[in-house]
Amino acid sequence: MLLLLLLAFSFGCTEDYLDETEEYTIDSENYFNSEEDYYNAMIGVYDILQSTYVNVLLGEIASDNTLSGGESANDVIGFQQVDEMTHTPVNDNLDDVWDWNFAGVQRANYVLEFQDKTDFEGREMIIAEVRFLRAYFTFELLKWFGPIPIKGDERFVLGDENSIPRASTEEVYAQIESDLQFAIDNLDYTAPQTGRATKGAAMALLGKAHLYQEEFDQAADVLVELIENGPYALSNFETLFLEEGENNEESVFEVQYTGEEGAGFGCLQCSEGNVAVGFQGIRNYTGPLFEPGFSFNVPTQETYDIFSEDDIRKDLSILDIEAWAEETGATYVEGYKHTGYFNRKYLPRKNDNVGDANLTQPNNYRSIRYADVLLMAAEALNRGGIDDAQARMFLNEVRERAGLEAVEASGNVLTELIYDERRRELVGEGHRFFDLVRTGRAADNIEGFTTGKNELFPIPLEEIEFSQGNWEQNPGY
Repeated sequence: MLLLLLLAFSFGCTEDYLDETEEYTIDSENYFNSEEDYYNAMIGVYDILQSTYVNVLLGEIASDNTLSGGESANDVIGFQQVDEMTHTPVNDNLDDVWDWNFAGVQRANYVLEFQDKTDFEGREMIIAEVRFLRAYFTFELLKWFGPIPIKGDERFVLGDENSIPRASTEEVYAQIESDLQFAIDNLDYTAPQTGRATKGAAMALLGKAHLYQEEFDQAADVLVELIENGPYALSNFETLFLEEGENNEESVFEVQYTGEEGAGFGCLQCSEGNVAVGFQGIRNYTGPLFEPGFSFNVPTQETYDIFSEDDIRKDLSILDIEAWAEETGATYVEGYKHTGYFNRKYLPRKNDNVGDANLTQPNNYRSIRYADVLLMAAEALNRGGIDDAQARMFLNEVRERAGLEAVEASGNVLTELIYDERRRELVGEGHRFFDLVRTGRAADNIEGFTTGKNELFPIPLEEIEFSQGNWEQNPGY
């Protein structure tokens, strides 16, 4: 809950830069007296990124790409409700999206509240990364729940729920854009440590924020600049989602995970591993390459069929379990809503993770890929009526890597081709539901979707109750 997220900064470790931090406690105003204090507090903001695995799972389950899956109709009720568009303000998994992303905002605001307390060389870079992270968490909250309460560069405290209203959508976007522009101005394309935010990550997210607002000129400007001046390139799709493909030339921003510290169901957000990966694993699986899992988030037949046979992404993105079992002799158990397909991009692969292997998978989440940047730029250029030739060029770069022929279309036909390519390229990565909503196509594609209601998810009931009438619930809930 937002008002219980008063920071107790006790953190574990993730890959690379997070491995350097021991547990410690911040004592409010007596902290932020050295560069080390700011650095450690920044790491604390990065740390909560690992909890955003739930955003990815539910972003797919809510869409037409996948079904909820699991063991039975009672296995993670919140997933089942989102899949069937029957969710209400009482949903533990939607609560997680709200709580954990607000925890990220709160941690960022803690640093920013004291950003001027101590001066040292490199302080602007740390503040820029924290502002990027605040924008990242705030953008997620805005996508899921609509406008949220914002408090500038100060922590939320008890009592704010009764006095600070939900801001307007315009005000929330204004803060996101301000944070990202500061990050762009103060970061380099190359991070000082693997996994930290860069100028390119901030530019990509700023372009995405403009695209969501249908500010196509602004989106095209920043995304084309990133494409022309950034260090990114499309990589080998065959290894893109394997361990060897992490943090490669296609990575604009990745959430870092490790399998070195175990986790349990009592505190899923405490895991240093990617919980979503084990949740998507094949139930009771025995065989080569993969570890077993809980069979949630299963792609549909229709999703598998969106790929042509000559598209190399087809079987690298989605695993046909029957064909795989016939080829390898693997065995498995069918779960609830079994479709015969699994999200191969984030299937648990055999590794040396510790603890509950289902909850401690080391697979990084590729939050922003260069392919996504190319497709966002193509969309902005096309939908904005700016330059269809350049839009086709960016689209065809993605298609060429997939082994597909170039397209020559323009206008509305090109728009539909870009939409289709986004679905194929980004399937399984948590973007589909929001792409459908922002382009007005959700009701035509998602069964049970109600226009005027399901564009947003409900604010958790306890938050509405705590506000004592200060916050209005989203329409339809």
